[in-house]
Amino acid sequence: LATSSNQASHSETSKWLDAHYDPVANLYTFSSCIGKISPYENTLLDLPTGLVSFLMDQHEPRTPAIAVASGPFIYVYKNLRPYFKFTLPPLEVNALEQDVWNQAREDMIDPLSLKEMLEGIRDKADVPLSVRSLRFLMLDPQDMEAFVNLHKAQPIRRQTVITCIGTLKKNMADEDAVSCLVIGTESKDVYILDPEAFTILSKMSVPSAPTQMDVTGQFDVEFRITVACRNGNIYILRRDSPKPKYCIELSSHPVGLVRMGKSVVVGCAQETLQGFTQKGKKLWTACLPAPVTTMGVMDLPTRGFQAVLVGLANCEVHLYRDKNLISTIKTPDVVTSICFGKYGREDGTLIMTTKGGGLIVKILKRTAVFDDRDSAPGPPLAQSIRLNIPKKTKLYVDQTMRERENAVAMHRAFQMDLSRLRLAAARAYVKALESSLTPMSSSLSEPLKMNAVVQGLGPSFKLTLNIQNTAACRPVMHLAISFLYDESLYSMRTAFFKIPLLVPGLNYPIDTFVECLSDKGISDIIKVFVLREGKSAPLLTAHINMPVSEGLALN
Repeated sequence: LATSSNQASHSETSKWLDAHYDPVANLYTFSSCIGKISPYENTLLDLPTGLVSFLMDQHEPRTPAIAVASGPFIYVYKNLRPYFKFTLPPLEVNALEQDVWNQAREDMIDPLSLKEMLEGIRDKADVPLSVRSLRFLMLDPQDMEAFVNLHKAQPIRRQTVITCIGTLKKNMADEDAVSCLVIGTESKDVYILDPEAFTILSKMSVPSAPTQMDVTGQFDVEFRITVACRNGNIYILRRDSPKPKYCIELSSHPVGLVRMGKSVVVGCAQETLQGFTQKGKKLWTACLPAPVTTMGVMDLPTRGFQAVLVGLANCEVHLYRDKNLISTIKTPDVVTSICFGKYGREDGTLIMTTKGGGLIVKILKRTAVFDDRDSAPGPPLAQSIRLNIPKKTKLYVDQTMRERENAVAMHRAFQMDLSRLRLAAARAYVKALESSLTPMSSSLSEPLKMNAVVQGLGPSFKLTLNIQNTAACRPVMHLAISFLYDESLYSMRTAFFKIPLLVPGLNYPIDTFVECLSDKGISDIIKVFVLREGKSAPLLTAHINMPVSEGLALN
């Protein structure tokens, strides 16, 4: 077993070259803040929430620009120098809040009255309060007056912040095509920016603040923006639709979101990896051995290979193709960010940063081969192979065309045959009741079954009734049996019985004797009724055809 384990571990590590490892690189970041940039340092006013590289024009040389989202701003760098700064448009200010601060500026209300009025607005107004008012409500009473004197002359502003950022091709799908910036904000809005003028081309809204996004398509043609939101749902936005087109409801919050081909792969907080279609239909679920820390796409167009990289809290990076685990990479520390792509002349470079600030660089060997089989224990791969369905024959196509052209007539013929079938079934049911071929229960609330057996040649007959309770676990009680017959032909020793409690599944035989009084060689029907005590409507009815008596009863 030890030898097999070592061989398996060696086969996994042999696919990668350890290019570089620095455990004290002091790089503390996430996958959303990793991009293809050259060594360069610039100080930001706030913590970054996302970083992307994109081509903003067709000018030569084709040098990509870097967009860094931080607070309400996007800092654009070109040729390693600051190029442009975009600021999110301000939000609507609550009119009642503006009026209250105007009264405070004119010294018409004191700080305590200002606090009471702002609290009332906060609880009832549809438009949230500004940051200034929220900070004022958090102050102690002795600090309120100084705060009001410092800020009452300044205008009120509501400013949102950027939560995630991505890129969208403008009008071509080429790798070096011009791309638009796509940003998600805390105010539940998604903006698409022009790559040259940095004006807002489109604005869409989602029900909750977006946290992650994946963008595909072209802005001028058709595009899809898959947005994971803070409420635990994933929404899909499309062109010319200001609201989400589809919604994916998850059982736990998403912690990772990537697109692989036409599928959306989501890492959830409950240690699962789930695959969905572009319309939100669930395809598969894979259970993970540890919580997800980061996710990325491994794309090798030259080999036609695409998979999902999943960093886990147990110091492993799993490589999934659909729901199949095809490779595992052991790391010295928990991976917090991951990026796969071209670095220099190497097409398959894997860059990872760790929880302790380390940097790991691995290069995929050109001889590395990944099997499609699942390396994790579970059902065989054959279960996921599609059946080889034969092609449609000409007869099938002709039949389909006939059904389309004669749909109304075929439906009417079907309804006619269905009505005839129902009529035949009803006639058979009535005939069975009249001929008493078998006892029938007239009440679904009392599941009873009874059959009758007549023994003897006459003039004395033994009549045995076998009664059974067919319910699953409920007993039946307070029942009685009554007989109806022609008293000029037959006489019975006991014509009325009280039935004991019927336990489910047991057969209860009830015996009685019938005497034939006629010597003419005729027979008649004896009717049996199962009744509930105190009720006149029978629960069960049986008609017994008595045989012809071979003798005459002696009086």
